[in-house]
Amino acid sequence: MRWSPIHGLANGIHGTSSQCRALSDRAVGRPLCHDGRIHPLGETRVSDHYGFETLATTVEDRILTVRFNRPDRLNALNALMHSELRDLYGRIERDTAVDVVVLTGAGKAFCVGADFDQMEENLARGGYPDGHPSLLGEAATMARNILAIRQPMIAAINGDAIGLGATLALFCDVTYMSRGARIGDPHVRAGIVAGDGGPVLWPMLVGANRAKEYLMTGDLLGADEAERIGLVNHVVELDELEAAAMKMARKLAAGPQIALRFNKRLVNKDLEERVNKLYDLSLALEAITFETQDHQEAVRAFLEKRKPVFGQNRNQN
Repeated sequence: MRWSPIHGLANGIHGTSSQCRALSDRAVGRPLCHDGRIHPLGETRVSDHYGFETLATTVEDRILTVRFNRPDRLNALNALMHSELRDLYGRIERDTAVDVVVLTGAGKAFCVGADFDQMEENLARGGYPDGHPSLLGEAATMARNILAIRQPMIAAINGDAIGLGATLALFCDVTYMSRGARIGDPHVRAGIVAGDGGPVLWPMLVGANRAKEYLMTGDLLGADEAERIGLVNHVVELDELEAAAMKMARKLAAGPQIALRFNKRLVNKDLEERVNKLYDLSLALEAITFETQDHQEAVRAFLEKRKPVFGQNRNQN
């Protein structure tokens, strides 16, 4: 009996080559015609694939393109986008029409992180409505939903990727960054812990000391420096970004899906362990810093367009 790609994956099933191919296609989620044939790649095109309000999603040739879609706010995350992202990643993992994901932003930015208007609203009403549990639970679920995704994910960083925006880019498997964009995790400048992924991802990509430097200063990196230190894979001109990302997406979509996805899964095992070890703690520490005077000062200073004056919580660490 010849070895087949699904041998050992489907309880040791053996069969004819055509049966094995059909089972293999089901295993990686390719849509099948009623007679068991694979749909041609070009036949799969869906507009407004998921119907989210803050995310634009389309599928063409089994490649899902997701765009952060609040361009008037530089794709800053409000409560709705945060919850839609959690749901998005859960749906991608189950979507049998998708082999590759490309994540990018509408307008000038990729995603600039939290919307400070939302932070101002939270401060005005004395904090988050339930004291943070729903926010933190949503963030933890989002991270684990991302790690559950079998399909390769490509980030096309068309503009600034900041805070959670940077984290979502760096959770992708391959990153392309436009030369004029910046990336960084400046949670600390808002007086809060980088609880949603920075301490998990940055040390793996650039080493512990570089990660601590950027997470403690909140400094943003230009594209060339981000590529030099290994934070992103490729830097291209903005007008070449989409073509470069889609070229890689098509290459991956045409590849052997079982082997490709297993390679991703193996490489991600260390990342999964770091998420399981650190994510809940980092989110809990972020919740603590939401209540500090430093955070309140940072939000007010941002809205008043002045430099914050920190240092009122020196004995609370």
